[in-house]
Amino acid sequence: MSMRIAALLACCLLAACSKINQDNYAKLKPGMSKDEVERLLGAPDECAGALGMTSCTWTNGQSYISVQYGGDTVMLFSGKGLK
Repeated sequence: MSMRIAALLACCLLAACSKINQDNYAKLKPGMSKDEVERLLGAPDECAGALGMTSCTWTNGQSYISVQYGGDTVMLFSGKGLK
């Protein structure tokens, strides 16, 4: 029984420590470098791009932050389900 409790607490702590949250989303600004974004949010879960444009996404369950880059500079960003 104590292993179940420990596993549940570990999951809760990981969810609470997620960098995919409203506070970090509010820190994103157009013009930020890709390195600045990754220092804030960590490595993205997925990136795709073409013709000098890249879109990267960070996810945490139902929440996500998506950042669109022109070269290595933030152009647009969006989020959903952030707390």
